Amino acid sequence: MTPEGLRAFCLSFNGAVEDFPFTPETSVFKVAGKMFALTALDGRPLTVNLKCEPDIADRLRVAHPEIVPGWHMNKRHWNTVTVDGALPDRQVRELIEDSYDLVVAKLPRAQRLRLDRP
Repeated sequence: MTPEGLRAFCLSFNGAVEDFPFTPETSVFKVAGKMFALTALDGRPLTVNLKCEPDIADRLRVAHPEIVPGWHMNKRHWNTVTVDGALPDRQVRELIEDSYDLVVAKLPRAQRLRLDRP
């Protein structure tokens, strides 16, 4: 997955926006003001921090060396995923979608309904 593909996929979700609250180089993808992905799109290797259920996060880290505890994040709830081709793009997209869904699930019902996500 390319940096452009990562950005486009993150922005493809209902209500998703890109913000730069930390540095101009750090893209933060949010829904309803809540972060679901964080990346430096010009980073080499390309990595992305994604929210994850704690039990699933642990299993992913054991199974894939390219998935580690979230850098500068709550390591129980966030993973850093290296996007260098070792993980199939399909799996990276699933991890991003799962992160988005976790954030949306915590939103008030009215906001979820506006996003078409009951």
